[in-house]
Amino acid sequence: MHYLLAALLGLIEGLTEFLPVSSTAHLLIAEKLMAFSDPGGNFAVMIQLGAILAVVVLYFQRLFKAVISIPTSADSRRFAISVLVAFFPAVIIGVVVKKSGLLSAIFENVPLICVALIVGGIALWAVDKFAPKPVYHDSAALDVKTSLLIGLFQCMAIIPGMSRSGSTLIGAMVCKVDKKAGAEFSFFLAIPTMLGAFVVEFADSHKLLTTDQYGLIAIGFVVAFLSALLVIKPFIGFVQKRGYGLFALWRILVGVGGLVWWFGFAHVG
Repeated sequence: MHYLLAALLGLIEGLTEFLPVSSTAHLLIAEKLMAFSDPGGNFAVMIQLGAILAVVVLYFQRLFKAVISIPTSADSRRFAISVLVAFFPAVIIGVVVKKSGLLSAIFENVPLICVALIVGGIALWAVDKFAPKPVYHDSAALDVKTSLLIGLFQCMAIIPGMSRSGSTLIGAMVCKVDKKAGAEFSFFLAIPTMLGAFVVEFADSHKLLTTDQYGLIAIGFVVAFLSALLVIKPFIGFVQKRGYGLFALWRILVGVGGLVWWFGFAHVG
């Protein structure tokens, strides 16, 4: 039964990782509803790498070309620097929160997660509606200042429910990056961010994981990868035409529903 739950959670992760709805919040709430044991959010963090792998596969040619041409291409160097600069704030805030010992408590706080979903949904709707006119249309051509600001916005995602992709997309719109370029930059920024989170989590917990837990993580990882492959390209097309209003509404509904469930039903019986 746990293996079926792991597959379902992997599906949720893959379908929501790149949408601005907080895959972590959906995973943690789903785990509570299913009584799926995930101390400290280990499972949730580790299977996210499966979804990130989907970005590498879908954008492999573009990423590979950029990497191998770094020594000879100024454009490739600028792209690599922009991603690293945006990634740097997450490293700092991640280390601070990790050392504080607050991470496990945050992951277990369902009301906080639900409130973050609602607040983030309202912010996403407002920025989508009132964002300044875009001036950046290429995700690989952002300047250092813009990249850093987007990276600072990403730090809000340390609170489950704020959404890593949602925070970076809000930051991108505020920084006058158009929706397609902002979404792609968010995808690329996810690669070092989630890889780093995976490495830290694995280093801290791999000696404590059982064979059964490794099996659950493997199933979730594979399903997250396959489902994310189906989402990424259609998501870009959708937001270019429709914007983020539907995702903002979904966040608010899930957040309100989660609060009603937690305070009204979760502790009954």
